[in-house]
Amino acid sequence: MGIGLGTFVSAGTEIKRQRTLPSPWVHAGMQTFVPDSSVVSDVIPSANYGDRRNDRAPDMIVLHYTGMADAESALTRLCKPGTEVSAHYVVLEDGRIVQCVPEALRAWHAGTASWGSDTDINSCSIGVEIVNGGHDWGYPGFPQRQIAAVIALCRGIMLRRSIPRPRVLAHSDVAPHRKKDPGEKFPWRLLANSGVGHWVRPAPITPGKGLTPGGSGPEVLALQEKLAFYGYGVPRNGQYDAATMEVVTAFQRHFRPERVDGIADASTLATLNDLIASLPQAAPHLTPLPPHSMT
Repeated sequence: MGIGLGTFVSAGTEIKRQRTLPSPWVHAGMQTFVPDSSVVSDVIPSANYGDRRNDRAPDMIVLHYTGMADAESALTRLCKPGTEVSAHYVVLEDGRIVQCVPEALRAWHAGTASWGSDTDINSCSIGVEIVNGGHDWGYPGFPQRQIAAVIALCRGIMLRRSIPRPRVLAHSDVAPHRKKDPGEKFPWRLLANSGVGHWVRPAPITPGKGLTPGGSGPEVLALQEKLAFYGYGVPRNGQYDAATMEVVTAFQRHFRPERVDGIADASTLATLNDLIASLPQAAPHLTPLPPHSMT
C-alpha cells in the first residue's frame, strides 16, 4: 500500500514532486479502517496506538507541525512500528488529509503534557500533524490550501465530538517546556474566523518593561494564576522563573505572535486579560480564581 503525494505548492511558489510513499508495514497483518472524516483522502494505518485510558472520550484537538524534512519522512515516522509516535491525522501541504489512527483510539502525539486538570493529553485529544519543516528546517509558511484543509477537518471533529473552541490547542500550549509547534507563523486568526479555536485580537505592542524573568512578587503571581486559569501548566510561586518564561513564550506563539520573547509586556498582559474575558461561560476544566487574582 502506498500514497502518492503528488505535486503541491510549498509555502513559497516552488513546485515540488514527492515520491510515492511506500508503506510496507501495512502488510504485516495490520488492517485498514473506515476514516472518521469525509475530508480524509487516504488511510495509512499506524502501528503506534492504544486504548484511551479510563474510557475517556476525546474533547480536545492538538495541532502540531511535523518538524521533518518532508511529508514522506513524517508519515514514515508516524506509522512505522517502533517509533512510538503517531497522530490521528496528517495534513499535507497540498491540502490532502491522511488518517493514521481512528479517533476512538489513543494516538501517541502529545508526550508529556497537560492542560488544566488533564495530564494524559493523548487520552483526551485528537492529534493533527501539519506537514511543515518547523523551526529546525527553515520554518516555511503554511500554504492556504493546507490551512483550509485543517479548518475543514477540525470543524468536522468539533461538530462530531462537541469540542468547544478553547479546547483547540497548540502542542506548545500543552507542552510549553518542550515544544514550539505549530509555531508563531501558524494562522490562528484564520482558524478562529472559521469557528476553530479561541482567539482575540492581540493588544498593540507599546514601549515599556513589563514583567521580566528574574522578577518576583504579587504581579508575577497574578500572571501565573491567569495563565493557569486559562489552562497552562505553570508554577504559581510568584517567581518569574525559567518555567514561567517558557509558558509566556508559548502563550505568545499562539496569541501574540508579533514578538515572541518570553517577556510579559503590556501587550501580552492585555491580550491574556482579553482572552480570559472572552471565554464562554461554560468553558470546561477551568476553576474560577479569587477576584483579586484576576485584576
